[in-house]
Amino acid sequence: MRRVLFSSVFFSLFLFIIFIQLNCGPKEEKEMTREEMIARGSYLVNLGGCNDCHSPKVFTEMGPEPDTTRLLSGHPSDAMLATIDTSMIQPGKWVLTSGTDFTAWVGPWGISYSANLTPDEPTGLGTWTDEVFINAMRTGKHMGVGRPILPPMPWFNFARLTDTDLKAIFAYLKSLPPIHNQVPDPVPPNMTSSISKR
Repeated sequence: MRRVLFSSVFFSLFLFIIFIQLNCGPKEEKEMTREEMIARGSYLVNLGGCNDCHSPKVFTEMGPEPDTTRLLSGHPSDAMLATIDTSMIQPGKWVLTSGTDFTAWVGPWGISYSANLTPDEPTGLGTWTDEVFINAMRTGKHMGVGRPILPPMPWFNFARLTDTDLKAIFAYLKSLPPIHNQVPDPVPPNMTSSISKR
């Protein structure tokens, strides 16, 4: 009788361990379709507030809203900068300077302009690959190897995303209509005062 009881308990424990292994272990990620990747990317871009800095704005009765005709096209190439208070160009201080678009920022790093994230080849992400995009988000370097990605871009938060999530974001960005908009290059701190006099 004890042998039967012991065998039953042992067998039950064995089945329980197998159940736990099969149902509670790491799940294999299902390959997403292109449409699912784009939908996931759209969700992450909207959750991350990417339009806040990367889309020019229109003003409504509810305040500034992304201009849907220029979504994620970056700082408008024809936008004038507001007058820059050069006293803000020191550690611990920074200021928005693009007037109404919220696409240019001044701080100790100089002036940074929000990038064109549309798939336009000459002015946006059109020539980038998944790997280049992921590397840029992981390293905080333009194209993964170039100049630093400047504030206020929170690339260090994106660095924590999975490759699947970063690929989804990139798939969404590549699905947007390309918008030709040559964003100005960043301005180093020692050149900021000459820009403010324009």
